[in-house]
Amino acid sequence: MVLPADVCGIDEAGRGPLAGPVVAAAVILDPDDPIAGLDDSKKLTEKRRHLLAEAIRARALAWCVAEASPAEIDRLNILQATFLAMQRAVAGLSLRPARAVVDGNRCPRLEIPVEAVVRGDGRVAAVAAASILAKTVRDARMQELHRQYPQYGFDRHMGYPTPAHLAALQAHGPCPVHRRSFAPVAQLNLL
Repeated sequence: MVLPADVCGIDEAGRGPLAGPVVAAAVILDPDDPIAGLDDSKKLTEKRRHLLAEAIRARALAWCVAEASPAEIDRLNILQATFLAMQRAVAGLSLRPARAVVDGNRCPRLEIPVEAVVRGDGRVAAVAAASILAKTVRDARMQELHRQYPQYGFDRHMGYPTPAHLAALQAHGPCPVHRRSFAPVAQLNLL
């Protein structure tokens, strides 16, 4: 994996779910203190993600996690809301990076040069670190939302459109954290 000191890795979690925020993280790793085991968060167990997230928070030169709310997603669309969360994460860094690398094939507008790398979360260490922070923070947020709205089962599906989640939507209608612009929610005609 690539580990330059001047690069900020950026990734997101939660573009596909029907509920909850989209979360983005920006991370500048310390090239003199590499963190073993960084990889795409989806390839790691939950336990491994949590251990790595602790190491990233403790050992990275700088990191920030930010989000865009369901209302912002509905107002802007999911891509633009994702970019907004990414911009917030980069703006929240305690150090200014020389450049950024984002996972995917599209870039948010930033005040620094930014490059998109497809599957960057498996190829660029700082992007992998951002992937891990974004995923662990979003999962924790969905656990909090489950405590507020237990009837939807957010603790099991994290807001993704599983059969159980779709059945809960049919039974209870959308709650305040559902993305009303997403088809399965909009089609309920309960807006």
